Amino acid sequence: MFRFLVVAVLVCAVGCSPSDRPPLGRVTGTVTMDGKPLEGVIINFRPDQGRTSTCETDTKGYYDLIYEYQVNGAKVGPHTVSFVWPTGAEGKKGIPAKYGDKSDIQVEVKKGSNKFDFDIQTASK
Repeated sequence: MFRFLVVAVLVCAVGCSPSDRPPLGRVTGTVTMDGKPLEGVIINFRPDQGRTSTCETDTKGYYDLIYEYQVNGAKVGPHTVSFVWPTGAEGKKGIPAKYGDKSDIQVEVKKGSNKFDFDIQTASK
């Protein structure tokens, strides 16, 4: 029984290793709404296949995407970008639907450092 447990732990450790991760690029930038820093919004980078990278903006609207626990970045390749308020965020100005789950914002994440700044517009221009 002990051998089985040791083998199971080793298989899991190998299966969960960083070598199983796809190539990642570091992704940072700022999110503003009508030109002003947007604090506390969740930004999602969703690849065609694979794990979505996400994080929450700070007081200056800055973000640094997280791929998984203690691993920053996003999968290299094309992504659809969306913005949502965290559940229970009260008193927050609405983000127009075109920036939400059905967003058509597309970016290409490359190996190395990537900087994408976004300005959410609330009024039609």
